[in-house]
Amino acid sequence: MTQYEHAARPDGLAERHPLPALSPLARLARFFRRTLTIVTLEVRKLRHDSTELVTRAIQPALWLLVFGEVFTQIRAIPTGTTRYLDFMAPGILAQSVLFIAIFYGIAIIWERDLGIIHKLLVSPTPRTALVLGKALSAGVRGLAQAIIIYILALLLGVDVSWHPASLLGVMLIVVLGSALFSTFSLIIACIVKTRERFMGVGQVLTMPLFFASNAIYPIAIMPAWLRAIAHVNPLTYEVDALRALMLTAGTSAFGLGLDFLVLTLSTAVLVIVGAMLYPTVVQ
Repeated sequence: MTQYEHAARPDGLAERHPLPALSPLARLARFFRRTLTIVTLEVRKLRHDSTELVTRAIQPALWLLVFGEVFTQIRAIPTGTTRYLDFMAPGILAQSVLFIAIFYGIAIIWERDLGIIHKLLVSPTPRTALVLGKALSAGVRGLAQAIIIYILALLLGVDVSWHPASLLGVMLIVVLGSALFSTFSLIIACIVKTRERFMGVGQVLTMPLFFASNAIYPIAIMPAWLRAIAHVNPLTYEVDALRALMLTAGTSAFGLGLDFLVLTLSTAVLVIVGAMLYPTVVQ
């Protein structure tokens, strides 16, 4: 679509002149500015409801304090030379990110009912920027959970790596994981369109995604059918990367390069699909 600027003529009428076409770099910069605007708007909501962060910390605390401590004592799950609580901590971080992100789509339904999405759809902001902005804002929530998990891990004596490169890597993985599953959640919201259906689908998907991964036990001890599912589950690669980066003696079973690639490509595909389906949520 051609954009125009309006100039006044001597007779008082407006005269339209086409604006110069933007360069690809300028278009990219404008896209990221608009994406950042969406991120800022979403983060402001979190500032006004900070109690959510406290309530979200209860579940991972119970997993680490109860499940992690008990299974560390009885040594029921083989984790090699790594203490089970250390093995489990990155998995619980990934679980926390998943549980927050997978229900992110319900906010889309609320925004539709309030008429917010209608206003966003008639704005000049590209649909991809809208979806990507919401995905990245979910990453901010994920980073808040990461801080809580790190504090709990420190109190429980988990051998956490504090190397700056490792911390930056964990931040990147958390943002990618949050963006991936929040966009997946948005797609579900665009398909089901009602809060009741969304809650049902979200609850059905959350636990299978969690248990069909390497979050609380190694893939090697899984039966063959579950191992096959785990290898196509993005959460498996998120946990694998977190385990390599978060722990001092952590290693990656698949390689950090593959973990980053799987998460990045999966997120990119879901953002594109989400951008295509986003307008349908108002239908």
